[in-house]
Amino acid sequence: MNFENTLLVGAGGAVGALARYSVGEIIQRERFPLSILVVNILGSFIAGLLLFVSPRDSILLFVSVGFCGAFTTFSSFSFQTVYLWSNDNKQGAIIHAGSNLILCLIALALAWLIVGVLV
Repeated sequence: MNFENTLLVGAGGAVGALARYSVGEIIQRERFPLSILVVNILGSFIAGLLLFVSPRDSILLFVSVGFCGAFTTFSSFSFQTVYLWSNDNKQGAIIHAGSNLILCLIALALAWLIVGVLV
C-alpha cells in the first residue's frame, strides 16, 4: 500500500465530507431530498471532468476518489428513496430515483462534451 496515495484519498475525502455536510445545511428540504440530488449531480460532473481529462494520478486520487467519493452519497440516496416510498410519497420516491439517475448521467455527458471541446 502506498502511504502517499492513502493520504491523498483521505484528505480529499475529508474535504468532500465537509462539502457534503455544508450542502446539506444550505439546502434543507422537508418533503424532497434536494441536497442529495445536488451533490450527486455535482459529483458526477466533477468526476467526469477529471476522468475524461486523465490528470496525474495524485489529482485523480485526491479529487475523484477522495473528494467525489465522500461528497456524493449513494447510501443517503437509497435511504431517502425508500423513506419517501414507505411514507406514502411514492411519486416523490420515483422522482427522486429517476432524477438522480437521469441528471447524473446528463452531468457526466456534459463533462464529456466540455472536455471533448477543450482537448
